Amino acid sequence: MYDLVIVGAGPYGLSVAAHAAAHGLNLRIFGRTMESWHAMPSAMYLKSEPWASHLSDPEGAYGLDAYAATRGVRAEHGVPLPVGFFAAYGDWFARQAVPALDERLVTSVSPDGDGGYAVTAEDGETVRARTVALAVGVLPFMEVPGPLRGLPRRHVTHSSHHGELDGFAGRDVTVIGAGQAALETAAILTEQGAEVRILARADRLNWNTVPPALDRGAWRSLRAPHTGLGCGWQNKLYADTPGIFRRLPATTRERIFDSALGPAGAWWLRERFAAVRDVRLGQRVSGATVTADDRLRLDVTGPDGATGVVETDHVIAATGFVPSLDRADVLAPGLRGELRRVGAGGAPEVGALFESSRPGLFLAGLLTAPSYGPSMRFVFGAGYTAGRLVKGVRQRLRAGAGRGGGVIGRPRTGRERVTAPAS
Repeated sequence: MYDLVIVGAGPYGLSVAAHAAAHGLNLRIFGRTMESWHAMPSAMYLKSEPWASHLSDPEGAYGLDAYAATRGVRAEHGVPLPVGFFAAYGDWFARQAVPALDERLVTSVSPDGDGGYAVTAEDGETVRARTVALAVGVLPFMEVPGPLRGLPRRHVTHSSHHGELDGFAGRDVTVIGAGQAALETAAILTEQGAEVRILARADRLNWNTVPPALDRGAWRSLRAPHTGLGCGWQNKLYADTPGIFRRLPATTRERIFDSALGPAGAWWLRERFAAVRDVRLGQRVSGATVTADDRLRLDVTGPDGATGVVETDHVIAATGFVPSLDRADVLAPGLRGELRRVGAGGAPEVGALFESSRPGLFLAGLLTAPSYGPSMRFVFGAGYTAGRLVKGVRQRLRAGAGRGGGVIGRPRTGRERVTAPAS
């Protein structure tokens, strides 16, 4: 039986694994390394600053800057990096710091009847674990506007469904949303030769400003300190004090989660986005049907209630992610049903050290954002999460050992890779 099984091999899962390995836990991590990052269009760039985009290991030896040095690249403040470079960094981090990486996907996590968990891989093999850390990223939680749900994929996709976007050249594409994903997707589509429009409920587009220099004098730094979430004292509170955020009343946390760090485009995207000529703000999709000539008819409603129609070949919904426990299909239904929830969106309640209400089940990433705050929506939050979550795992294992649950772990003697058994 493993001390810890980690489900997910993105920034959070890899960071948790690095901390767990350093503490000698007998662990296994399932997932394809940085899969969603590798799937992004090559023309996309990392929005966060390089110094706010490190994966976490206990010694801080494997940051993004260390990887950049191996490539002869400087990870500089104010210079955006391609998402492909960041994905390759995650691969390198895994090779350096993460043992027991199994690239199979997990289909089910369920209680095993002895206080632990049964974790089933995609080929049907089941392993047992005393504790589990669920770090499945954002893809299970994709949000698509209600009128578009259930329509064929040839007509409606989420922005996360796409790698390269060159297949849309010459087609009419409607992108829904006003955040970075929507604006960057629209810019890339335009550059690829598509006819693009933006539809957004927001009444204006927001753009991040050029980040000020890191070294800008004490007074300016005091007025608007740099943080991993942007400049300003409010962002500093979100970035530096997730533990305090967790102690706020649930209604306050929900309000902040819904409103903080709203949709905005990166400063470096604004010039590229200028090529997108059809931008329709204050509009929401109220209905959608497939026409006789296999196009999509969108019924749209403006802020004053006026209605209109848009016909398009394809819709890309860049409408974000909702951390609802109901979308965490990897958890067995009975297990999902017993977990306590917070907020109208049905996110799981996460206690101290990232443990759910079910002992031994730990959560990381977007699912914890309604409990720990906006930083958990970004790579930056992995640094706060990983060490604390592993501390919680160790405490839970000690509690189990005190009840006769066995040893906590064993020191690791090397970096092993686990692969699926040969068929």
